[in-house]
Amino acid sequence: MILIHPPVAKPCEPPAGVAKLSGALSSHGINHTILDANIEALLYIVSSTHLQADKQYDKWTARSLRNISGNHASIRNGRIFHNIDRYKRTVIDLNHAVELWADKGATPGIANYRHKYLSPLRSDDLLLAAEHPEENPYYPYFSKRLPTLVERNTAQVVGFSLNYLSQALCTFAMAGFLKQHFPGLSIVLGGGLVTSWMKNPDWANPFGGLIDQLVAGPGERKLLAILGADDIKEEHFRPDYGLLPLDDYLAPGRILPYSASSGCYWNKCSFCPEKAENNPYVPIPVDTAIDDLNELIRLTGPFLVHLLDNAISSPLLKRLAGNAGGVPWYGFARISRLLTDIEFCRGLKKSGCVMLKLGLESGDQGVLDKMHKGIDLETASLALKTLKKAGIATYVYLIFGTPEETLPAARKTLEFVARHKDEIGFLNVALFNMPICGPEASRFETSSFYEGDLSLYTDFSHPGGWNRKEVRLFLENEFKKHRAVSGILMKDPPIFTSNHAAFFVM
Repeated sequence: MILIHPPVAKPCEPPAGVAKLSGALSSHGINHTILDANIEALLYIVSSTHLQADKQYDKWTARSLRNISGNHASIRNGRIFHNIDRYKRTVIDLNHAVELWADKGATPGIANYRHKYLSPLRSDDLLLAAEHPEENPYYPYFSKRLPTLVERNTAQVVGFSLNYLSQALCTFAMAGFLKQHFPGLSIVLGGGLVTSWMKNPDWANPFGGLIDQLVAGPGERKLLAILGADDIKEEHFRPDYGLLPLDDYLAPGRILPYSASSGCYWNKCSFCPEKAENNPYVPIPVDTAIDDLNELIRLTGPFLVHLLDNAISSPLLKRLAGNAGGVPWYGFARISRLLTDIEFCRGLKKSGCVMLKLGLESGDQGVLDKMHKGIDLETASLALKTLKKAGIATYVYLIFGTPEETLPAARKTLEFVARHKDEIGFLNVALFNMPICGPEASRFETSSFYEGDLSLYTDFSHPGGWNRKEVRLFLENEFKKHRAVSGILMKDPPIFTSNHAAFFVM
């Protein structure tokens, strides 16, 4: 079997999903290989892009193309993370050069993929991409790479891990190519985006004839069953990164991604996709997670560990806090009283914690209460100050435009951020998107703002008139222009955002 991580996703760490599947297959002695087509496609672009003597370029484009190899190498050199301005120029120039590489209506970037005509939200467009894989800009790469891989491994099954919209068009182009050239091949499609599609109560599979199996949710046991494995007793499979090119990713050292749970242990927030999709919380026992981490660290020698959980559980945080001298790590945590304990936070710091991502969402207590966030702003304030005192950076997430929010409430969020400008290391500022299949959507007048039968979100008429246009105007003209906020936003790594932020505080 071949497991494929398709373009385009952030290429800074190995894909955890296919590593988990690889661990499951290895535990049952099933021969397989992994293709991280995402990182390989980027390397292909870097190696084949250059200035052409017969073309006229503006200064930025000429500089970006001329320096593409050097910029790529610089992102993998730790020195660039000492200067945010130099880092920004390097990343933006590299992305510009990558975007210029394609034609045929497509704009690939380091971490995104857009098409002038085709949309990943329309099943007809995905099928069109599959019918005409030669129109995909990555065709020169995968048209040579895939046949060699299939024939060398005598593969009968190919699985694609499709997690992001930015991967969808390329995934279907590659799947279509394989079906055209190897019609007997079985194509399996799974991953986070596929799960979201299939959790929609109106889901009707439009991909029959191209995709042989669609898998929703954690795919280890389902994939083993598809491949004919008998007597599947394991409840947990340790990820296996041995078949991935660990030294090729865009980071100054190896990053080890690891998830100690699926779903969210809080699972009460209104409008949360996890809740809307009814995804259960399934934690790995803490002892098992610690054993996994210790063994994976021994095997891979990471520079940084990335904990992928929606929120690291309190029991796991407590175990990590008691493990002094560990490898640097970061991840998401819920704001709680635990993070107001200075001795606990110092323990986290000694364990290697360099940054915590915190989903604050709003600086208005009424909004938080109506969203069932379970967050008290006084606790949030003290947690930010305590983490700062302990030497742990914070990456704070905010959402504007929820049904509970008004302009005065949004201004309270601005005031909260301004008061904590010295404690907040980085900010993620997002507009609210209402899950199309969530139970709350029925309470509002909704309308499509993304045309397509695969859309995951819906527009809605805000009960207080605080609609997307008004929210955008507030963010651009007031929130982001506030001196305290702009100072924080200037520190955010472009394109890679939180995936590279830790390198600036290590």
